[in-house]
Amino acid sequence: MEESVVPSGGAAIEVRGLWKIFGPGADRLPRDLLTRLSPTELRERTGCVAAVRDVTLSVRPGEAFVVMGLSGSGKSTLIRCLTRLVEPSAGEITIAGQDVRTASPTQLRQLRRHRVSMVFQHFGLLPHRGVLDNIAYGLEIQGVPRARRRRRAGELLSLVGLDGFADARPDTLSGGMRQRVGLARALACEPEVLLFDEPFSALDPLIRRDMQAEVTRLHREAGTTMVFVTHDLSEALRLGERIAIMRDGGIVQLGTPEELVGTPADGHVAAFVRDVPRGEVLSLRWICRRPRDGERLDGPPLPSGTVIRDAVPTAMGTALPIVVVEDGRAVGVVDRLDLLSAMSGLPGTGTATGTGRV
Repeated sequence: MEESVVPSGGAAIEVRGLWKIFGPGADRLPRDLLTRLSPTELRERTGCVAAVRDVTLSVRPGEAFVVMGLSGSGKSTLIRCLTRLVEPSAGEITIAGQDVRTASPTQLRQLRRHRVSMVFQHFGLLPHRGVLDNIAYGLEIQGVPRARRRRRAGELLSLVGLDGFADARPDTLSGGMRQRVGLARALACEPEVLLFDEPFSALDPLIRRDMQAEVTRLHREAGTTMVFVTHDLSEALRLGERIAIMRDGGIVQLGTPEELVGTPADGHVAAFVRDVPRGEVLSLRWICRRPRDGERLDGPPLPSGTVIRDAVPTAMGTALPIVVVEDGRAVGVVDRLDLLSAMSGLPGTGTATGTGRV
């Protein structure tokens, strides 16, 4: 599917034509060779690996954006290229209007200290410092006075639910608590952008779900732009407003969870979303259709963004089709059969994305 690129003036992060090649003579490989060869052919002919292949994307201010893919797809390399923790081979990167590729070492340090924070799978806490001082560490590096940084750290301590643990050492905390400290430390500097590289993959399922809820809450309250890397589809669907699926270093589909589940771009994406309960992701907007001849339009109305699962009780309470409403006007209808077909993954009678407007 086509993905429009946000103009540079309106993007929190903009990436254009980004490449990262590992291997002998990687910087000397001609671009036409890279684009012509498949990943296997490139490796066999040159001994090089294109970890990131011609990636273009934009992340909107305040957006929760997810990059996902299997191991080796290039997602972690991509996110590390954004702040040049890994040096890109080619392409353009802009964060909050700043050209990252041309930034001097001093400008790059300022970007990492003040505008972008990163949360890794391995928490990297300072073992000889208590929780409060770990949270305040980034502010200390910035030269913030002690009283002010401890006050800010105390606010974050409460925000992540660790009141009473200010003086605790990291080795006395559970994995989930240590991750909360890492998250608070990243938030302490009030960054414009937060980058997460599979931060919860080492946690057990219950703690992982709690941390996902914590990130969702903090995003809602702080409005920080977030880019989240994961290999877990359920995590991606839970956190992402838009999701980019990577394979062999490139993006094979970029869209909303609803777009990925409703219209997978290829068999690779279809295999990813095959077991996703469609009724928990797709909305009435996705399945509404034109009314049939003689079909009544005085049934109960529901907003077009209503998730299919949440429309079931209304459908069970009436024999009439539900009228799907958007911006105060009817855009289509759905009945019980439409809902059942959508939830079971069977071909339905509706037309996607509201093209069946009444």
